[in-house]
Formats: sequence, structure tokens, C-alpha cells
Amino acid sequence: MSRRDLLCDTAIQILAVEGGRGLTHRAIDREAGVPIGTTKNYFPTRESVLEAAAARMTALHRAAVDRLRETTPADISATDVAELYPALLRRAVADDPTQMLAMVELYLEAVRRPGVRAALSGMVLANAEAAATLQQAAGLPSTVRDTGLLDAYFLGVAISLLALPTDTLQTVGLDDPYALGIGVFSATAPNAGRAPAQRSAESG
Repeated sequence: MSRRDLLCDTAIQILAVEGGRGLTHRAIDREAGVPIGTTKNYFPTRESVLEAAAARMTALHRAAVDRLRETTPADISATDVAELYPALLRRAVADDPTQMLAMVELYLEAVRRPGVRAALSGMVLANAEAAATLQQAAGLPSTVRDTGLLDAYFLGVAISLLALPTDTLQTVGLDDPYALGIGVFSATAPNAGRAPAQRSAESG
């Protein structure tokens, strides 16, 4: 790993743990175990740190998307694609929320910082284009607009699961991550039909 990537990965970790206020040049230097002043040499301003972190997240997402595309079976079905989303939601919220928490912080920063906004747009477009390609391979007439909406729904659901207490999630019906993952897919994929959970319940 290059030193630049190390600094960016450390910035992402700090965003996830400490939030935007905890992201300073010195904090990155300390967490990365590099001499004080190193981060400032690579990224002179705080905005350049945020832009680099967003670009790094985009690169990581693109790599993950490429791996998914390479391993997608030729006979993938709409049900197979639907089942990906509960798994993705579990990974984003329960297994390792670092990327999701950092992304939330970057979204907030992007409201006021055009450079961060531009960097994040690359990630959103890459995700939407890859998801559209995957859904089309499964026989669905999905467009980038459909999968972009799916991405936005997914983000909102993930934030709710990370931020709200269990009793609130239960009260408002957000306490079943599997159903939520299937639901965001079914709500946005054209001709997706009923969710797999509904079909199995009715057939049983």
C-alpha cells in the first residue's frame, strides 16, 4: 500500500470513529504512525484531505464492483440479485460499518464543499452503473435512474439502522434487515415482482 493510500484509509477510519470534527492532519499522522507533518505534505488543506478520502472510497467501491462483475454467474436471476441486498445491508451496518459511517460524514461535508461533492459523485455513478448492469444481466430492464434510487434508499435505511435505538426501529418497522434489503430492491427494480420472502411465505 502506498503512503497516500495509507493516509486516506486512516482518514476514512477517523471519519467513521470521530466524525468530521475529529479529522485533522495531526490526527491522521498519529493514527497512521507517520511523522507529524506528513499528511499536510500530501494534502495541504482539510478540504483536500476530504476530497482524497472520497476519491479513495470511490476507488475501493469500483474495485469491489469489478470483483462482483467478474464473479457474477451467467445465469443469475432477479431473485439472486434481490438476495444480495440483505447481505450488503448486513455488511454495511453489522459486520463493518466503517465505510458507511465515513460516507455519511462525507455526504455532510459535500453539502458545503464542491470538491467533496464532485468526488462523491464518482462513487454514486459507479455504483448505479454497476447495479444496472447486474440487474440487466438478470433480465430486468433497470436503468441507472432505477439503481441510483435504490442506492439512495439503501443509504437512508442503513443510516436509520446505525443511528436509531432498537425500540424505535421496532416501532417504525425497521427491525428486520433482511426484509429491508429485499424491500429496497423490490421498490426500485422494474418488474421485480414480489420479494423472495413473500413468495416463500405464501408457498409454505
